[in-house]
Amino acid sequence: MAEIIQLGAMAPDFALQDQNGEVVTLSQFKGKKVLLSWHPLAFTSVCTDQMRSLDRNANRFEEKNTIVLGLSVDPQPSKSVWARALSLKHIRILSDFVPLGEVARDYGIFNEEHGASKRANILINETGMVIWVKKYEIRTLPDVEEVLGKM
Repeated sequence: MAEIIQLGAMAPDFALQDQNGEVVTLSQFKGKKVLLSWHPLAFTSVCTDQMRSLDRNANRFEEKNTIVLGLSVDPQPSKSVWARALSLKHIRILSDFVPLGEVARDYGIFNEEHGASKRANILINETGMVIWVKKYEIRTLPDVEEVLGKM
């Protein structure tokens, strides 16, 4: 099993569809920090709380020059319905579905046993370097205050 991406590594670029069907790349955010907030599967309670917490705090991330992207292996149509159900207004949630978990694998957080990503936050600086990584137990909600404190 691959190790989670290391501090100081250059973050692999990707091109994934968001909840609106728009293609999002990591490289389009050069000059800003990017938080990749991984959740295993949409429509589960902790994942719901994780994305809502990020969305509620979007202005605080913006003040820190940080783009927030939520990612999971759910298909894009599912992400679209979920984003509407959660009333997400500020963050983009990306589908790492085809090929399944390719980006999660690139970042070392794909869980082969469950066919989904692990729960993790990966913070990338303005030049594309990984500056903070934290993996969480599957039922643990990441603390948004801790995340904001790493910026």
